[in-house]
Amino acid sequence: MSGRTDSDTDPAITEAASDDTPTTDPAASEAAATGAEEAEEYIGDARRARWAAAGTGGLLTLAGLAAALLRLTGSAPALVPAAYGLGAAVCALAAVLGARGHTRRALWLLVAGTMVMAFGDQSD
Repeated sequence: MSGRTDSDTDPAITEAASDDTPTTDPAASEAAATGAEEAEEYIGDARRARWAAAGTGGLLTLAGLAAALLRLTGSAPALVPAAYGLGAAVCALAAVLGARGHTRRALWLLVAGTMVMAFGDQSD
């Protein structure tokens, strides 16, 4: 199969395909309007995802740094504040990636950073 079109195409079809005049078909204009609304909705969803990833990453970063400082001043082993600090750094990276639009990677980094902090909490 060469991918070529049939050479016996109806002349009316080829003339309509080569015509550069805009269509006045109401169904086509309605489909274009629906497509524009869907594009705006998609942009809004992407913006909310970026804000959610960046906000959650920032919040978890602050929580991890606060916990690391609190555990550092206490009698906890050195592994505990280090785990909180590492988890906070991973969450900070997730916040940056989320703000840039890499929300899927940011989500996985938020999960990994929270798991590292939970490991630090279990080590206490």
